Amino acid sequence: MDWKEVYNRKKADIENIIKLVHSNSVIVVGMTPMEPKVFLRNLHKAEASNVDVFTCLNTEEYDFFMDEKFGGLFRNNSWFFGASNRKAWKEKYKTVFYVPNNLHQAGTNLLETRDVDLYIGVASPMDSKGFLTLSASVVYEKDVVEKAKKVVLEVNPNAPRTHGDTQVHISDVDYIVEVNYKLPEVELLEPSELEKRIAFNIVDLIQDGSTIQLGIGGIPNAVAKFLVEKRDLGVHTEMFTESMVDLFEAGVINNKRKTLWPGKFVCTFAYGTERMYQFIDDNPAVFFLRGRYVNDPYVISQNEKMVSINTALMVDLTGNVCSEAIGTNHYSGTGGQLDTHRGAVKSRDGKGIIAIRSTAKNGTISTIVPLLPEGSPVTIPRQELDYVVTEWGVVQLRGKSVKARAEALISIAHPEFRKYLKKEAQKLGLI
Repeated sequence: MDWKEVYNRKKADIENIIKLVHSNSVIVVGMTPMEPKVFLRNLHKAEASNVDVFTCLNTEEYDFFMDEKFGGLFRNNSWFFGASNRKAWKEKYKTVFYVPNNLHQAGTNLLETRDVDLYIGVASPMDSKGFLTLSASVVYEKDVVEKAKKVVLEVNPNAPRTHGDTQVHISDVDYIVEVNYKLPEVELLEPSELEKRIAFNIVDLIQDGSTIQLGIGGIPNAVAKFLVEKRDLGVHTEMFTESMVDLFEAGVINNKRKTLWPGKFVCTFAYGTERMYQFIDDNPAVFFLRGRYVNDPYVISQNEKMVSINTALMVDLTGNVCSEAIGTNHYSGTGGQLDTHRGAVKSRDGKGIIAIRSTAKNGTISTIVPLLPEGSPVTIPRQELDYVVTEWGVVQLRGKSVKARAEALISIAHPEFRKYLKKEAQKLGLI
């Protein structure tokens, strides 16, 4: 079979792809680095209404949800808010809505409750045997590709070819749109002194031979910088990050002592810089597997000495963690935080760590609070919380009473707020 001929027959321009969007359509697109930018930049031109578009961590301000006039025509249902979603939400446009989820269930929950008319994502170029890869994300993409009525791929020469469960054959694709744009990149910021203090408090919790999950942002970046003296670390993470390349090149990460998938970086998506995308390109040591597997807490727990490190917005004095909203002012999403925390806590010698700055808004408010503000979602419930780390210290809450938890959390709050927190805890009958 001449697969190139099959490929050529399936090529289409974006104008014809937009015509596939009909009223009442359900559309799912690839997430973050695999966002189909040409399609999303043109979606608002579709002559349709009541269209549901499922996305995750949008990286651009696309017209179909950033213009109030499209309310009623398009609904951007997002599993995790990015900056553009937050902006539209703040403006109260009726185009953006959050879908509560745990990352490992996002795709399956959708597919079990709705039919998907159209999947559109990004793929690496086809090989001689007719296979493309879904490149840097299979959080939910592969599951949706297998169930959607129509599959469209924006084939981008800048998309790395990846190993794992990322392959899609041209015979299973309905349309190809050839594109050439740079993948979105993460701005690498030098950790602040405060973030370094938090990271310094975390590092002693990580033993040689541990398997780690790191998120994105200043605190995880700072943690990575302090891990240079560790040895034989492994990676089982939802997101492959730039810092993992640094630690591999420094000889810190080698994945040799992992209990599950030894020798492999295991992830479900990657988000970083061009350097990181080049590192994962055709790299058999970086294994992309579906989010419903990678982030399943039972799977995560099979890694001994599993350490999950996540950040949060607030922690209340009994241990409820809020990482996604302040009241009903939505900020991000649950993502894989509860997945990875649960898995780490269930792991033999594992640790679930929430790292948080003790204050926000230039030191004017405490992030350790008596009660979460009304309407704030609980991302990690208090009965599952393990370690909390601020720049003022480390406490382990697993198995402790409400009284002991409140006292421990007050001890690592900013000193200027400890008296207030103790008074409020007494009012609430916590201590």
